[in-house]
Amino acid sequence: MSAVGPGKRITLNFKVSTTQGEVIDSTFEREQPPSFVFGDGSLLPGFEQAMLGLQAGQKAEFLISAADGFGEWREDNVQHFPRHQFSELLLEPGMVMHFADASGAELPGVIKAFPEGRVEVDFNHPLAGRELVFEVDIIRVMDADASPVTLN
Repeated sequence: MSAVGPGKRITLNFKVSTTQGEVIDSTFEREQPPSFVFGDGSLLPGFEQAMLGLQAGQKAEFLISAADGFGEWREDNVQHFPRHQFSELLLEPGMVMHFADASGAELPGVIKAFPEGRVEVDFNHPLAGRELVFEVDIIRVMDADASPVTLN
């Protein structure tokens, strides 16, 4: 049997939850389980590494550290802008806005607060700094370049 690892296409169901039980994402209710090629960027490397060696039919649950998930929360990802740069926009804490980084790529930021006529924006991923519970049910593992067999 093939095991999860480089060069493999994995079909699975998964659920990502906080350690308090709040479900962030789940594929268990979907009609078709997703597939991805190990290392293609579909899943964070920490989630892929947790599944290494699993085979079709196996179920597992992993505690993913913040560093292996969405990263540690970093103070330097919080920036302050003059309020006038947002013209007449009605801003509220928790609002997500899109900004352009130096290369022009879109970068989401969460409006946090309005200290002293400024706007505090947090560019950390909303799940940064949090441990996560990753549950998987491996349905199929095959070579990435293999064609699936269909039965009629």
